[in-house]
Amino acid sequence: MKRFLGLSLLVALTLIGMGCGSNSSSTGGSNPQSASVFMTGEDAPLSSVVGFNLTLNTVTLNGQDGSTATVISTPTTVDFARLLGLRAPLAFNTVKPATYVSATFVLANPVVDYVTLNPSPAVTPLTGVFPSSQNPYTITVSFPKQMVVGANGLAGLRMDMDIRDSVATDGNGNLVINNNTIAVNPVIFVKATKASDPDGQVTDLMGGLVAAANTTNDSFVIQGPYGRQLTVYVNNSTQFNSGWNIDNLVPPAIVGVQGRFQADGSLMADAVEVITTAHSFVSGRILQVADNAGDVTVTMWVGETGADMVSDVDTIQTIDISSVTNYEVCFFDNALTQFVFSGSSDLLVGQRIFIGGDYTNSTFTPTMISLRRQGVYGTFNTGSVTVTNGNAGTFLLSNNGLVGYSAGGPVPVDTFNGTVFFDLTGLNQLQTTTTDIPLVVRGLFLKDPTSGNPTFYAGLVADPPQPASK
Repeated sequence: MKRFLGLSLLVALTLIGMGCGSNSSSTGGSNPQSASVFMTGEDAPLSSVVGFNLTLNTVTLNGQDGSTATVISTPTTVDFARLLGLRAPLAFNTVKPATYVSATFVLANPVVDYVTLNPSPAVTPLTGVFPSSQNPYTITVSFPKQMVVGANGLAGLRMDMDIRDSVATDGNGNLVINNNTIAVNPVIFVKATKASDPDGQVTDLMGGLVAAANTTNDSFVIQGPYGRQLTVYVNNSTQFNSGWNIDNLVPPAIVGVQGRFQADGSLMADAVEVITTAHSFVSGRILQVADNAGDVTVTMWVGETGADMVSDVDTIQTIDISSVTNYEVCFFDNALTQFVFSGSSDLLVGQRIFIGGDYTNSTFTPTMISLRRQGVYGTFNTGSVTVTNGNAGTFLLSNNGLVGYSAGGPVPVDTFNGTVFFDLTGLNQLQTTTTDIPLVVRGLFLKDPTSGNPTFYAGLVADPPQPASK
């Protein structure tokens, strides 16, 4: 019985909130009097890189008629390495209705953090050096297809930071390091998108509630990343995790949201997850799990924290989780969750987790662990596809990063009929592919409930974009 429930749950976990379907517009949004553009960011990674912090000083759209429009005017520092397979909101701004043909980025202060696992987990920060030691550095990237922003319209700018082609590597893909510096020649892919498109959806947004939810217009405000507050609307289609709804959202809850931008800059939520009601948390990727006669510790690279633990960002932390009994899975939490993620024995190197708890007298006491969705980049193994029915089946993905290290070789990827194949026709295309092609997979990294082997359960499989410039 456990096997049946576990496998059924994995299907549900993978497909809920993975970027398919849409919701109706909120009645709370205003009717704008000028055109607007939202901007999202994601990345194409390098396996050993766990942090790639880059400041976007400005981002400007260049019109076909010679006009310009500003999308980002306040310097915004983004860790693009965290956004593998995920999409975070970076900006929202009003612009002149026009046809835009390119975007100009003014970049500054790159910092690359790379990980080694043997003999023990270690992360080394490297100072990035732009071409000719320019800082800031300016690059203009053309749209593959023009961005047309109509009057009173809403358009999207998707920025994909191609880390693997932006940092200096040798013929074997190893970083070329010179006195704790590394050459960074930014390679960026840009695309015009829409809020309703699969690649226009916001899939990675977490923040603290600013105030109790407004149940009159079904909305709430969170303090999101990059110093911005965002208004989030819900409707009858919005999915909440077990026990939560718009009526009981109150501070100091930390909330995860995925959804779509609306014309007034708010988000319509496809899914809302109350992650914890505590102020304090750390979030990042597992580097090591140790069990010493029941004393369990997890060593992780911390990418995000609460304000009281901000000094832990971009560091390795080892946390004693022996007393934690509350284990959850993002955007889906009920009794069935316990069949696939119920304790420390279900933790894997490479998983992205959130640990919530209490921070008192400089001591963090964890009380819950939530498994987060994540992305993995790798090379598809030709001849590895098994089709069960339609898009339901399996294939192997070679990854020489944390996920591949955890799997001990090519990573088994399970897909379902609800899995979104982006820029691919489906599992059948992979079955007939005769070359090893790069793929990005987004979903949950778990132990198979039957075999116990590390397996990636995919909600999205994508052929990553090729950059417009190098």
